[in-house]
Amino acid sequence: MKKIQAVLIIIITFCAFKAKAQSTQKVYLSGRGKNNTVTWKFYCTAGRKSGKWTTIPVPSCWELQGFGHYNYGLDWEDHERKVGHEKGLYKYTFRVPASWKGKKVNIVFDGVMTDAKVKINGKLAGPIHQGAFYKFKYDISDLLHYGAKNLLQVTVSKVSSNKSVNAAEREADYWIFGGIFRPVYLEAKPKENIKRVAIDAKANGAFSANVFISGGGDGASIAGQVETLGGKKVGKSFKTQMNTNLNHQTLTTKLSHIKTWSPEFPNLYKVKFTLLDSKGHVIHEIKRRFGFRTVKLVKHDGLYINGKKIRFRGVDYHAFWPSSGRTVSKALDIKDVKLMKDMNMNAVRLSHYPRDKDFYDVCDSLGLFVLDELTGWQDSYDTKVGSKLVKEMVTNDVNHPSIVIWDNGNEGGYNFDLDSEFTKYDPQNRPVNHPGGIFKGINTEHYKPYDCCTETLFHGDNVFFPDEILHGLYDGGGGAGLHDYWNLMRNNPLSAGGFIWEYMNQCVERTDKGDSLDCDGNHGPDGIVGPYRRKSGSFYTIKEIWSPVHIQRKNITANWDEQLTVGNRFFYTNLDQVHFKWKLVNYPGPFSKKQKNEVIEKGIIKSPDIKPQHKGVLQLNLPTSWKQADALSVRAVGPHGREIDKWTWLIKKQPYWVNKTVRDTSKTTSHVKQTDKTYVLASGAVTVSINKKNGYITGIHKNGKSYSLTDGPYIVGDSSSLKTISANGNEIKANFSSDDYKVTYSLTEGWLKISYSFRPRGKYPYFGISFHYPEKKVQGIKWLGDGPDRVWKNRLAGMKYGLWNKKYQDNPPETIHDYQWQYPKFNGYYANLNWAVLNTSEGDITMMAEHPGIYLGLFRPVTPPNPKNAVAVYPNGDLSFLNAISPIGTKFHKPAALGPEGQPNIFEYPFPGKRAFTFNNTLWFYFGKQNL
Repeated sequence: MKKIQAVLIIIITFCAFKAKAQSTQKVYLSGRGKNNTVTWKFYCTAGRKSGKWTTIPVPSCWELQGFGHYNYGLDWEDHERKVGHEKGLYKYTFRVPASWKGKKVNIVFDGVMTDAKVKINGKLAGPIHQGAFYKFKYDISDLLHYGAKNLLQVTVSKVSSNKSVNAAEREADYWIFGGIFRPVYLEAKPKENIKRVAIDAKANGAFSANVFISGGGDGASIAGQVETLGGKKVGKSFKTQMNTNLNHQTLTTKLSHIKTWSPEFPNLYKVKFTLLDSKGHVIHEIKRRFGFRTVKLVKHDGLYINGKKIRFRGVDYHAFWPSSGRTVSKALDIKDVKLMKDMNMNAVRLSHYPRDKDFYDVCDSLGLFVLDELTGWQDSYDTKVGSKLVKEMVTNDVNHPSIVIWDNGNEGGYNFDLDSEFTKYDPQNRPVNHPGGIFKGINTEHYKPYDCCTETLFHGDNVFFPDEILHGLYDGGGGAGLHDYWNLMRNNPLSAGGFIWEYMNQCVERTDKGDSLDCDGNHGPDGIVGPYRRKSGSFYTIKEIWSPVHIQRKNITANWDEQLTVGNRFFYTNLDQVHFKWKLVNYPGPFSKKQKNEVIEKGIIKSPDIKPQHKGVLQLNLPTSWKQADALSVRAVGPHGREIDKWTWLIKKQPYWVNKTVRDTSKTTSHVKQTDKTYVLASGAVTVSINKKNGYITGIHKNGKSYSLTDGPYIVGDSSSLKTISANGNEIKANFSSDDYKVTYSLTEGWLKISYSFRPRGKYPYFGISFHYPEKKVQGIKWLGDGPDRVWKNRLAGMKYGLWNKKYQDNPPETIHDYQWQYPKFNGYYANLNWAVLNTSEGDITMMAEHPGIYLGLFRPVTPPNPKNAVAVYPNGDLSFLNAISPIGTKFHKPAALGPEGQPNIFEYPFPGKRAFTFNNTLWFYFGKQNL
């Protein structure tokens, strides 16, 4: 029995070894990413920690490990900054199995910045590789000691000896690093092997693959078999005999009932290729993942993917993490792609270099269109180096269905000689794009104003998708202006969408400056998310504007028929595959201790059958008691469980909240005293002093305690002076010189009531009233209205109505040159104020707006360093209640260039001399806590 067991073990071991020997074996010499590294010996020739042998984790960027010089790419233009030319010398000892002798063994580098000279056991592995972002390999079979130790030596030159490589890659608007920043591994395969494959799997099920063979003699053949990811065979196997006169062998088949790949349904398959000898024995086999997908550019029409005309909802993306630079991880790739999809994006542009395999795998599996970019920031590689790098890029990336376009450089960094190189290695013949330019029927010009350019972009006859459309900076740009641009694109049949610059703030933890964040001034902070992926206000704006489920309704009334008109802006998804969930909610009042909404009823709506790019009706069928709720919330969830968007409509209108909270709004309980300079309103424990000279509040006291809400309400947006002020029974009335501005003060049940009206005429960045209050006394705010973030006139979308809480400067700071980065921000404009409780060191100040549509202005945001045009204007006040607010610009454009929402607020009547716009508002203030 023991002999039989021993024989079985030998047979099983032999079969396992044989199966392994027939496939490619991979052994990592480095780690896999920023959180998984291997220590190598290291010597830096200049800068920090230089001139001695020490160690370094691989993969990594050596600057982030304390070596060499930090450089931003634009330092080449700044003579006051030292540009680091250091080199890094690496050593690593490794072993290879004796069983590998007789195989082909490659050493593979996924990415080295920049020039890499590789030696194995003291001998050159091959020519120096130039180009930082490209996977390259050397056949080192004849240089290895099998079954023994081997010495790997790599000399990395941060600055290339090739001028065009430096011009394309390193004289650029992003951080410049050095080092072996992506993984390094060995791969072993039989001498006769499948070198690589290039797949063309079309949406109609037609499958073709160019298979490149090393060796394989007469009588050899290649077989293919498509499988599901779970290993189930799809269709029959297909095969071709080797023709040694050809550069590659082509295998074809046609499959039926396949599922196509798209960002909405990222269906994937795998194919197994087997190299067989003349007797049918397996020599080598490999598996590749792919998707059935067809890309076609139709000039003067659009970009069609799987026969559907699509629009990109995309973002420009760098590989970056503050503590590791360009060395990232698959976990971070997954996080980033999920965040992009949470913004309802369907595309990403890899500006300005190709990525490692993991990122493409994530885009394949989670679903994003990818624009894969050859580096060339604003200058190009020379043809000799560029041709090699195009080959490396395309042959490594060609089988990913997520990649739908190749980018040849950026903003003039095009080598036209390289355009044809892409098609040499891509049997799918994907379009080649010149980002920022016009090329072969595609217009991707960058940062054009909203009303731009006769015969080009929005007014031209090329398919256009600006792959940099709104340049974020600090909290400007990004989502600001997107609503106008997107409406323009949706109404232009030649538009294929656009891409926002950019996904994240590129800020490094400076190991030479106590790990403080450095964005190189205003060069790096361009992101929709922060360096650690905290969400800015633009995140939510983009999510709403780019929602593929669109509900336009602004409000609901008592006679509402419980129907919502819904637009299906998906390209491949019927709306019956989307789940709609509704909730009827009640909100706590300002004095309630409750911190959450109360859900009183909820349900699921049957999804209507609405085809992509069509409209239909969503019938809610709510319970008859729906009118008793405060609000209705509807949430759309996609086929894969991801939230698409959420909508909330108030059922109880604004005056309801005042009547409920103040209790008796019609009862005025104040009486008026006066001195030579002051009127004093008094009611119970509350007194309010009003200056007779200017008509503004000078002091508020309750139970002997002072509240510093003073010097208002004065008009902001215009100037005005007091004309008359008088006490009328238990009220004080003030009339002002401009805009027919009138104010009435009274006290009711301990509440300060301020009723005011004005009739502005003209153009204003903002308009309303304001008070002074010491910002240093503020501790936080709780409010019912739109949140969680601040807004501008051209960035209103995305904020959701509800109960919100925010502590003053409470979020962990991300400090850059003394500028505090917190998300969500505290200071700024907030939309649709119902009520708010300002927590202060003096006590709570409760504020209620009796009329809808009021913006709350909280102080003034700090202006960050050199904001260019990414600034907005704010009232010269601390607490403002506004009927109109200002827009914000981008890095390159003032707000007015971004579309209608970026224009000043216009209060005009078409007939001369008439003032037709009269605004009547009432604010209520309560000081301290109220016992309910």
